[in-house]
Amino acid sequence: RVQFDLWDSDDVPVPRKELLQKVKGVDALVCVLTEKIDAELLDAAGPNLKVLSTMSVGFDHLSLEELKKRGIRVGYTPDVLTDSVAELTVALLLTTSRRLIEATHEAKSGGWGTWRTLWLCGYELANSTVGILGLGRIGVAIAERLKPFKVKKFIYTDVAPRPELASLIDAEYVSMDELASQSDFLTVCCALTPETKDICNKDLFSKMKNTSIFINTSRGGVVDQEDLYEALSSGQIAGAGLDVTVPEPLPTSHPLFTLNNCVILPHIASASYSTRNAMSALAANNLLLGLKGQPMIKELKL
Repeated sequence: RVQFDLWDSDDVPVPRKELLQKVKGVDALVCVLTEKIDAELLDAAGPNLKVLSTMSVGFDHLSLEELKKRGIRVGYTPDVLTDSVAELTVALLLTTSRRLIEATHEAKSGGWGTWRTLWLCGYELANSTVGILGLGRIGVAIAERLKPFKVKKFIYTDVAPRPELASLIDAEYVSMDELASQSDFLTVCCALTPETKDICNKDLFSKMKNTSIFINTSRGGVVDQEDLYEALSSGQIAGAGLDVTVPEPLPTSHPLFTLNNCVILPHIASASYSTRNAMSALAANNLLLGLKGQPMIKELKL
């Protein structure tokens, strides 16, 4: 007979202290990205823990070395959220480049006067160069959706060329410097790793055009937010759209919230009913298969 313990709140993450008590002696654990699965937690769980299933495609909240050391199998949920994240990225890109948040505010607050030639002008995708930092499934899905907007060229950078994926969207592999200097729209789709932490910093922003739009729907940690604030407030780049920040939630007093040319969303890229249902089912099935000692549907190779 299977016994399970559920933290039954969608509004508040399980308090760390309570989580450390509840995991004692468990055979398996389902988590989301708000839980830090580290040595402390794994020690608290004890030797029975054999399977971990995270309801996320990112795994920067997991100490992979510790999990590997203890022989714990890890399931995650890639693929099922690709469409949802790509759609939201396109929505965020258009919202930022065409200044929709500013525009709705002006309409609501009485700023809408007579027609003006350059009022609320933004930047369009037609004839533009779109850069992708980290070309995986989500990067390809974003490019596929942007193609009908008459984008002139797709470029990407990654740790190494990805010819198979790149051929799907006719994207050219370039250096990080070229990605920065050529992109009219730069979208970040890489995982957060020690190598990618703060990779979007002063160095990158200083090489970008002052008409470029920067979009991040991956993880907040890949961006140096102080450098981004500087680039946006000085006009070094034209605008930024972020679905992810450090920390999350971003305090309402954060300087980025004071900027008209920065659109910040509360990490909702995978927030469609069908995607969250699919993620939940996949996380549960990974866990059950792991408990039976069978291959998971989606397993992280440690």
